[in-house]
Amino acid sequence: MTSGNNGANTPPEDDDPFGYLYADGQANGAQPPSGGGGYGYPGSVNRVRPVGQRQYGQQAPAAPNGPIPQQQGAYGQPNAHYSAPETFPGGTPTAQQQPAYSGGSGSGGGRGRGPNTKGLLIGAIAVVAAVVIGISVAMLGGDDDKDKTGNDVGSTPTQSQESSAPSPSNSNSQAAEENLPTIDAKALALGGGAATASDIKGAQADGGVYVTGFNQVGSSVTWTVNGIPKKGKYTVFVGYSVPGKDQNATLTVNGTASTSPVDLKNWTGAAEGDYEKGWTKTYNWIQLNKGTNTIKVSCEQGNQCDALLDQMWLVKGWVKSSS
Repeated sequence: MTSGNNGANTPPEDDDPFGYLYADGQANGAQPPSGGGGYGYPGSVNRVRPVGQRQYGQQAPAAPNGPIPQQQGAYGQPNAHYSAPETFPGGTPTAQQQPAYSGGSGSGGGRGRGPNTKGLLIGAIAVVAAVVIGISVAMLGGDDDKDKTGNDVGSTPTQSQESSAPSPSNSNSQAAEENLPTIDAKALALGGGAATASDIKGAQADGGVYVTGFNQVGSSVTWTVNGIPKKGKYTVFVGYSVPGKDQNATLTVNGTASTSPVDLKNWTGAAEGDYEKGWTKTYNWIQLNKGTNTIKVSCEQGNQCDALLDQMWLVKGWVKSSS
């Protein structure tokens, strides 16, 4: 830094107190301070106070030409007009005060620590957990298109599934519990040589009435079913008796004949000709429409139809037993 000559009206803040140290300053008349005198260039402002005149903590009066520069002595020499602050009453201590910092610790003395990241870490973990839970819920909800049995909705049975051996029973309590229709022999529409009778004991229909004369080609019983709650899978059960030997018939639903026969087997093991000991039931899996449907059991060419029929009833879904 070099001093400059700004003229006689140079304000005191522009005086270079060290001008006497430079060649150009000495050329302009800069002189080092001497006992009680000023310093700097000729005509510079010198506002010296005797030691002790200014009290510590009081604000100095404002100078008309701006702030008064601090007076300094010559390099390496004490200034007679300077007293250390600690010499004043109530002066500041000599130990250097460290600034106070709020929050956290740092890697070095006197440095403030960085922001606390613990809260940010906890928040990030919470967000990740919420996303994982949302994905899990979405994945668990993907099985709604399957029914309770694990089969895809809308699937149909194979030919071998449409009819199989039932357990010997004459109960139709499950149909009543599900409020699905059931019908006795005397309410069925009869065709061909079919007729009703009640001579043989053991029929479960009202009054012990059953259908006889079914062992002729063209004989049939037709059930017009009303009130089916919805389209879907159902099981139709037929109560019957055979004279100690297996028989069969043809099942037709809504005008379409099934590829699987109605198996009228001797499940009870009754002796030949003993209709009274041969009462049991069989079933077929079918598809029904909502509302009204027709179910027909008939004796067609190729069938063995020596059987008595007493009841028919429905169960929701494809099941193997109604009890």
